[in-house]
Amino acid sequence: MTRITPRQTLFLLMRCLLLAGLLTGCGATARQVLPTDRPTATATFTATATRIAGPNATLTPSATSLFLTVTGGPSPTSIFGATSTPAAAAMTATRSVNPNAPVVEFFTSDVLFVAPGDTVTLLWSARRATSAVIYRLDQNGTRNQVWNVPPDGSLPVQTRRSERGEVNFVLSVANGTLTTEQTLTIPLTCPDTWFFQPAPLDCPDASAQPTLLIEEPFERGRMVYIQATNRVYALFNDGSSPAWISFENRYDPAIHPEIAESFVPPPPYVQPIRILGFVWRGNDVVRNRLGLGLDAQFEYEGFTQSAGTTSGATSLYVNSVDGTVLQLLPGGSAWQIITPP
Repeated sequence: MTRITPRQTLFLLMRCLLLAGLLTGCGATARQVLPTDRPTATATFTATATRIAGPNATLTPSATSLFLTVTGGPSPTSIFGATSTPAAAAMTATRSVNPNAPVVEFFTSDVLFVAPGDTVTLLWSARRATSAVIYRLDQNGTRNQVWNVPPDGSLPVQTRRSERGEVNFVLSVANGTLTTEQTLTIPLTCPDTWFFQPAPLDCPDASAQPTLLIEEPFERGRMVYIQATNRVYALFNDGSSPAWISFENRYDPAIHPEIAESFVPPPPYVQPIRILGFVWRGNDVVRNRLGLGLDAQFEYEGFTQSAGTTSGATSLYVNSVDGTVLQLLPGGSAWQIITPP
């Protein structure tokens, strides 16, 4: 019989204990270890000093939150599905340039501006063009004059003395059905000055015209006769439309009476005479809207001048007997005094 030593007994006992532990961990009743949720970041606070105003300043601790950022592991996914990303703004569709279309390399003039009535030379050049046309535009933008020209060249054009503001041209170059156009605007200098100050921004149509003027004030306006144009103007202050109307002078002292002898206005009113009186007596609208004369008519030497608008209408400027200037806007729309006496 073999004798077991105390060391061997201790060794066998340790093996039995180890084997029992293994069998217990592998059994059906072994305790399962479940994974726990990821740790939640917990805010900690660190005291910082805050200065308190006053001579006996003390330091007061205030809590500052320190946030922990947890890294590692997959990011959580929404139970409603993947988050959508807003689509980029739709791009505006642009017309692509036909590579075969003709190109205007330049369209210019030999001067930066020109005086009305002077000649300006147009200069141009185009690529991939088989034909070219230059149009002249009127004040309304209508093409009222045309020149057939080569794709490259120059063209002298005389401006009109009556033109004001600017002159405009269009160069149109073509290659088959493909066409390219470019506009050229040339400013016009103002050759004339106004007869009064402060002057309007518009350029006058011509120099000031000296003329005999006859003017008379009325209850609700005034009448003015301009000998240079032989026209009579009735200017109303009653607020109705039109604000002024004009008539051709048809008074003939050889056959028309100077006044109506049967009409005697009450004092201090007066009856207009001769040219102004002939229009006043013969037109019910003028007589009713103006009323009676406030004073006898005045005859004096003065000036008239006009300025055209972009629409082709004309504003008239006339000296008044009191030293002011009257502006009659186009179409009888309004009239006003634009300079002080």
